Amino acid sequence: MEKLQDFMLLFRFQPDFSYRPTDAELAAQKQQWGSWISGIAVQAKLVSTSQLGFDGRQLRADMSVEEGIHITGNQTLGGNMIVKAESLDDALTMAKGCPILKMGGTVEVRNILPM
Repeated sequence: MEKLQDFMLLFRFQPDFSYRPTDAELAAQKQQWGSWISGIAVQAKLVSTSQLGFDGRQLRADMSVEEGIHITGNQTLGGNMIVKAESLDDALTMAKGCPILKMGGTVEVRNILPM
C-alpha cells in the first residue's frame, strides 16, 4: 500500500448576499456536508476541515487594509478540508462528493508541502 499524503481541498463558490436560505434549506445543506465529511472521517482520511465566514479584512504588502473578503471572478473561498490520500487522483475522487458542487461551486485539490 502506498503511503498516504496530505491534500487540501479548497471550496469556492459565488456568494449571493441577497439570498437568505430557509431553515429547511440550511438543515439539508448541513446534513449533506455532514454525511460527506463523516464518510471521509470513517475511512480515517480526514485531517481537518474549516468553514469560512464572511467577515474579514485584507492586509496588503504596503500595510493598507481593505474591508471585506477577497472575491475574484465572482467566487470566494468558502472553506477547506485536509485529507489523507494515496495520490492526487485519490483526493480528487473524494472531492467528487462535495456538496459545494451541487451549489455550482468548485473544489480545488492541491498537494501539501511540508515547511
